[in-house]
Parts: sequence; C-alpha cells; structure tokens
Amino acid sequence: MISGKMLEALNEQLNKEMYSAYLYMAMSAACTSRELKGFANWFMVQYQEEMAHAMKFYDYIHRQGNRVNLMAIDQPQIDFESPLAMFEKTLAHEQFVTGLIHGLVDLSSEENDKTTKDFLQWFVKEQIEEEETAGGLLERVKSVDDSGEALLKLNTELADRVFHPPKPTVD
Repeated sequence: MISGKMLEALNEQLNKEMYSAYLYMAMSAACTSRELKGFANWFMVQYQEEMAHAMKFYDYIHRQGNRVNLMAIDQPQIDFESPLAMFEKTLAHEQFVTGLIHGLVDLSSEENDKTTKDFLQWFVKEQIEEEETAGGLLERVKSVDDSGEALLKLNTELADRVFHPPKPTVD
C-alpha cells in the first residue's frame, strides 16, 4: 500500500515527467524554427520518451489502487541560444531528474514501500542511460560547434532517431 506521502511524491514526479516532455517539445520547436530538423527529431523522440515515463507513473499509481492528481505543468523555456545551449540544458535537466528519482527511492525506503522501490528501479537504470546519452551528445555538439558542416552532419544523423516505447512494467 502506498502511503499518502509516497502518493503525493509519485504524483509530483508524474508532473515533473510531463514537464520534461514539455521542455523537450519546446526544444524540438526551437530546432524546427531554425531548420535543424534532425535536432528537432531527436528532441521530439525525447518528448515521446518522457511522456512514456509519465505514463509509467500514471499506470503505477492506478494499479496500486490510488488516484492520479494531475497538476498544472510549468511553462518551459522556449528560446535557446544554440544547439549547444539545448544540450547543456538537457544534461542539467536529466541530472535534476536523476536526483528526483533518487529522492523517491529514498522515500520508498523510509516508508518501507518495497513495491514502489522495486518499481522505481527501472527509472534509476533509465536515468543512467539518459545522462550518458545527453552527456555524449553534449560533447559531440561541443566538438562541432564551430563547424557548420559538422553540425549539419550531426543534424542529419539525429534525424534517424526513432522512439521505442519502454516495455510495460510487470507487477
């Protein structure tokens, strides 16, 4: 059984995941307006991933017999100086989310909620991948920042990214 405190924290995380999706959609829109369609695609796939993460929280809350509390989503930043600035923001944001997930794991331990702690392990592993991907792309963008040709090559490469829905969580 999920405690009231844990339920509130899970609902807040659902909101943060929705915000993450919204942030990446804003980045996709910014790239689209600059004709960087590959970068736009990469951020739109990231949006889809974050929505899938939000839905994992949504489904988990309901499967545990509780009610989802949808809250207002903060407006994300919409203007970015460059792709470099976007990937710096992406890595910082993913590090922030990692901290939130770790906080939920700590709370599940405090609340002696083994089921939620087990559920959260998927997110702990996912955040390792999210930070690694964002960090790697940040380094690549840094290395091509002064070369228009290299940036366009990376733009073309990022156009190939496709969304792969995560496997359903099994109870």
